[in-house]
Amino acid sequence: VQLQASGGGPVQAGGSLRLSCRLSGGTFSNYDMAWFRQAQGKEREHVGTISGSGDSTYYVHYPFDISRDNAKSTMFLQMNELKPEDTAVYYCAARLSIFLGDYGRLKMEDVYEHWGQGTLVTVSS
Repeated sequence: VQLQASGGGPVQAGGSLRLSCRLSGGTFSNYDMAWFRQAQGKEREHVGTISGSGDSTYYVHYPFDISRDNAKSTMFLQMNELKPEDTAVYYCAARLSIFLGDYGRLKMEDVYEHWGQGTLVTVSS
């Protein structure tokens, strides 16, 4: 399985950006998909997760939103009202949709088996 993230770039504060992550080498709907981000000098943090079916999202907060198109094997992160503190490298990750018993674990990096290379988002004030 390989993940390819794209869509990052420079944006002004208050603007919007949509990131994409395409999965290849596997059946996309079998995977829960997530976005993480890492700002310079900080630990990587969870942005949100979407279930394999796309019916459920976990821990994604407005004004961000996660969606997926299973026919295109692609997940999206819609980011609105961007702030300079949203500047980070954004990573997508995938895990087989196996029940964890605790949805809180979806925020943990070690439950994801596959990672993309990251795409940089830079928000200027």
